[in-house]
Amino acid sequence: MSLSLKSIRYFIAVAEAESITGATQSLNISQSVVTEAIKSLEAELGAILFQRHARGMVLTHAGHQFLRHAHQILAAVRNAQQALSARPDTMVGSLNVGVTPLMTGYFLPYLLDRYRRVFPKVQIQVVEDRRDYLEHLLVNGELDVALMMVSNIENKQALEAETLIEAPWRLWLPANHPLRELGSISLAEIGDEALIMLKVDELEENTRAWWRAAGLKPKMALRTESVEAVRSLVATGAGLSILPDLLYRPWSLDGDRLEVRNILEEMPKLEIGIAWRRGSGISEATQNFLIVAREHSRAHSR
Repeated sequence: MSLSLKSIRYFIAVAEAESITGATQSLNISQSVVTEAIKSLEAELGAILFQRHARGMVLTHAGHQFLRHAHQILAAVRNAQQALSARPDTMVGSLNVGVTPLMTGYFLPYLLDRYRRVFPKVQIQVVEDRRDYLEHLLVNGELDVALMMVSNIENKQALEAETLIEAPWRLWLPANHPLRELGSISLAEIGDEALIMLKVDELEENTRAWWRAAGLKPKMALRTESVEAVRSLVATGAGLSILPDLLYRPWSLDGDRLEVRNILEEMPKLEIGIAWRRGSGISEATQNFLIVAREHSRAHSR
C-alpha cells in the first residue's frame, strides 16, 4: 500500500465539503484530479469511502473510520515537521542527572559531551551517589534521570528503566598466570586463588552472591574502590578479580599486562542503563537525553 499525503488531504477536503466541487474550490485544483485521487484511495484501501448522490458525497461507515485516522496522520506529519524545524542549539531548559560512581568514570563523560555539543544551552546538574539514594531522589522528583546498574533497581513500581548496555562478567588474571591456558574457568578452580574485590556500585555484593550460590567461600586478598588499582594488582600477580567486561583494559597504568577469561558458571550480565520516575511527564530535555544515550549505547556496542 502506497497512500500519499496529497490523496489523504484531498479525501479530507471532500469529506468536509461533502462534494467534489466544494473540495476543488478549497484546494484550487481541477475536479478530475480530486475524483481520480478518491478512486485511487478507495482502490488502495479496498473500501468504499463515499456514497455518491445527486447533491454530493456522503461518508460511508468505512469513510468515517478512515477520516479519523486521516486527521491523525496529518497531525503526526505536522508534529514531525515542527520537531525537525526546531534547532537543537537553541533549546533551553535544565536537566538534573543522577549517576553512580562507576558510571561517572565509564559512561557519563562521553554521554555528557555528546549531549552538550547538541544542546549547548541546556543547564545540566549532576549528582553522584549510591544507587539506592538516587532512586530516592528520582521518586521525589529531585532528579530527572539517573545512570546506574538498572539490574539492581529495587523500587521497580515507582521507576521506569531502560537497559543501554549488557556487560558480561570475566575473570581478570595476570598475563603469566597458569589458568590463562584454559578457555573458560570455573569458580571452583579459582577458589584457592587470592581475589581482589572492587567495592563500587554494588559489584562486591553481586559477586559475593554468586560465590554463596556456588557453595564456595572466596579468598579475599584486598578490597578497593579503584579500578586502576585492581588492574595494577592483578597485572603484577597480587590476585585475580571478577569484574564486568565493560571495565577491562589489557594494560595497567604502569604498562603491566593482564588478560581475561570466561567463567563457566552462568552469571547474569550486568545491565547498565537509565532510570526515571514512572508516570511523570518527561521534559523535552530529558527526552533528548534518552535519545542521546540510546545513540551512544548503539555506537558503544558496535
